[in-house]
Amino acid sequence: MATEKAGLTKQELNKLWWRYMWSYNSSASYERFHAMGIVYSLLPLWHKYYDKAKQFEAMKRHTIFYNTEMQVGSIVQGIVVGLEEQKALGKEVDDDVIRSTKVGLMGPLAGIGDSIWVGVVIPILLSIAVALSAGGNVIGPLFYVVAYLALTLFGSKYLFDQGYRMGVGAVQEILGEKAQKVVTSVLVLGVIVMGGVAASYVSLSTPLALGSGQKVQDIFDGILPHLLPLLLVLGVWALMAKKKVSPLVMVLILAAFSFIAAFFKII
Repeated sequence: MATEKAGLTKQELNKLWWRYMWSYNSSASYERFHAMGIVYSLLPLWHKYYDKAKQFEAMKRHTIFYNTEMQVGSIVQGIVVGLEEQKALGKEVDDDVIRSTKVGLMGPLAGIGDSIWVGVVIPILLSIAVALSAGGNVIGPLFYVVAYLALTLFGSKYLFDQGYRMGVGAVQEILGEKAQKVVTSVLVLGVIVMGGVAASYVSLSTPLALGSGQKVQDIFDGILPHLLPLLLVLGVWALMAKKKVSPLVMVLILAAFSFIAAFFKII
């Protein structure tokens, strides 16, 4: 009688997740992008269940192009681990199912991950760190490093476990209607925080005065306090978001504007 294969232990699952975390962004190429990192993270699973020939066959399954946001994308890795385990245990899991699951999910989850992580979480952490760093306080950078690392590790591990436990259905937790409402709320929070940061740290005023002696700055403040900083922030946003101006070019534009405006005593 053939001995029934045992499933992955908790320690083995943790090892697969750790290998994913530390290898995902370390082997990027234009042809396959992060695929080799995925292959490396799955090696312990294949070594447990397959001989050399089947290990090579399994590796080929995952050498196709793959690219998604790392933290939120860990839910895909959890799903893939579950599918690979079931296939290794003798269940009828077709190779195309595994491939199509990865390819089909990487796009939507990349959009969600970039919106939340890059567009909201990182700017919020940086804004708090900047405030804590006032006067050269080392607490600011330490806060950012610790908070970023904690959110990355705990968030990624939670999504990996959910993907492994629930399979493809776990994606509904992050792409379903309720999840979309949470995402919208987080994005609104990010806009509020960034608005507060802009009002607190962006400074722009003008010494110009009218013929009557009334200061132009007083007129702007009477219309809306911090109106000029707001217009500056909106202008920068419009150039970068709408006109696709790069950050480097934007810095050069701001430097040129500041020099010219200060030379003519406009600001």
